Amino acid sequence: MHAYPHGTTSTPTAVAVPPSLSLPVIEAAFPRQLHPYWPQLQEKTRAWLLEKRLMPADKVEEYADGLCYTDLMAGYYLGAPDEVLQAIADYSSWFFVWDDRHDRDIIHGRSAAWRRLRYRLHAATDSPQDHLHHEDPLVAGFADSVLRLYAFLPRTWNARFARHFHDVIEAYDREFRNRTEGIVPGVEEYLALRRLTFAHWIWTDLLEPCAGRELPDSVRKHPAYRRAALLSQEFAAWYNDLCSLPKEIAGDEVHNLGISLIKHEGLTLEQAVTELRGRVEDCISEFLVVERDTLRLADSLIDGTMRGKELGVAVRACVGNMRNWFSTVYWFHHESGRYMVDSWDDRSTPPYVNNEAAGEK
Repeated sequence: MHAYPHGTTSTPTAVAVPPSLSLPVIEAAFPRQLHPYWPQLQEKTRAWLLEKRLMPADKVEEYADGLCYTDLMAGYYLGAPDEVLQAIADYSSWFFVWDDRHDRDIIHGRSAAWRRLRYRLHAATDSPQDHLHHEDPLVAGFADSVLRLYAFLPRTWNARFARHFHDVIEAYDREFRNRTEGIVPGVEEYLALRRLTFAHWIWTDLLEPCAGRELPDSVRKHPAYRRAALLSQEFAAWYNDLCSLPKEIAGDEVHNLGISLIKHEGLTLEQAVTELRGRVEDCISEFLVVERDTLRLADSLIDGTMRGKELGVAVRACVGNMRNWFSTVYWFHHESGRYMVDSWDDRSTPPYVNNEAAGEK
């Protein structure tokens, strides 16, 4: 399957987007781009999923390309060295498989299985080399991808990535409890939790190996840079919530901004959709303003020294890829088989999920 089968990087795609989900500003002002390594990326990630036994061979054959996981990463991390993009794409594919396991554990009430996996992932985050041959393919696959990611930048970056991923694991545990107990979090609680379950700071951390250097705290914590990074991720999380709201209400879900607005703010479904869409559009508008501020920051770093020039170029690369996140996430939601629920035989069970492989006996 070819990425962007209905268009190129310079012409709009022909994929039909429902009017309620259409964002003309994305289609007009955020042109799609694709890393030239994408064809090899798709092939090698497919082989990696098989090698690590993360998906059965028949599922990989039938669904892997159509899920568009490599398209998502190849549209985001432009300019990355091939080996960096490959490690990120494998890790991203692993993340989707982990998310599916988490969902299956909740649906089937496997609290003990989830608890074991939670502890194992914490351990593998800190010492991936010790978990490369773990009996659980999900743990071993995680260890493999993270060990490769840890090879690109200094230990300080590795420690930050690990710290952020420990937070993600614990957020997934809170989501597990909320869904198991039917707790709909309040709006502010949900927004804070969503930043972790969507792994905002993980995807932001990964901009740096793509740019070839770790950014100093003075840049990463600069208000403009941090705001631009957050807006790109908030857009993705909230657009995901907008796209999935109807099916998640039908499935008695509890983790969606729209559901929190309905439950705790008294909004109707129509009002919640309007509010969600407004927040998504505000992310885009504010990003376009903050993007300029962040590019000015990059220019200010170019002070006549080699270090300053390299740092300024790296910041520009990171901000450019924050911009790419808008278009690649937008189209991913309308092209990936992950979201084509109406085509599934059973709306409660994704066809690309293998229950036995996930531990169901």
